[in-house]
Amino acid sequence: QVQLVESGGGLVQAGGSLRLSCAASGRTFSSYAMGWFRQAPGKEREFVSAITWSGGSRYYADSVKGRFTISRDNAKNMVYLTMNSLKPEDTAVYYCAADKDPLSWDDFYEYDYWGQGTQVTVSS
Repeated sequence: QVQLVESGGGLVQAGGSLRLSCAASGRTFSSYAMGWFRQAPGKEREFVSAITWSGGSRYYADSVKGRFTISRDNAKNMVYLTMNSLKPEDTAVYYCAADKDPLSWDDFYEYDYWGQGTQVTVSS
C-alpha cells in the first residue's frame, strides 16, 4: 500500500515556475514507478511525466518536454515535478500516481495509487 499527498500547487503568471511535491508513505516506495498526470476542467486526465523506481529513466508528454523535470528522492519518499516556462494551458489539477510496474507509462489505468491532487493555475 502506498499513500500519496501532493503539494506545491498555486497561482503563477505565464512564464513562471512551480515545483510540485508528492510525499509517499510506505517502506516499499523505492520499488514503485511514479507518474504525474493532470486534468483540466472538462478534459480527460492526461499523462505529464513518469520516472522509474531507480530514477534511471524519465518520460515526458510532448507538451511539457523541455519545460518540466521529474525527479525522486527515495531516501525521503518524495517525487517532484519542476515546472518552468508555464503556460495558461498547463492549468489543471495535478495528480501523483504510483505503480509497481506500469505496462504503459502514459496510461492512467496502469497506476494503482493516486493522490488527491493539487491545483495549478497559470494566468496569462
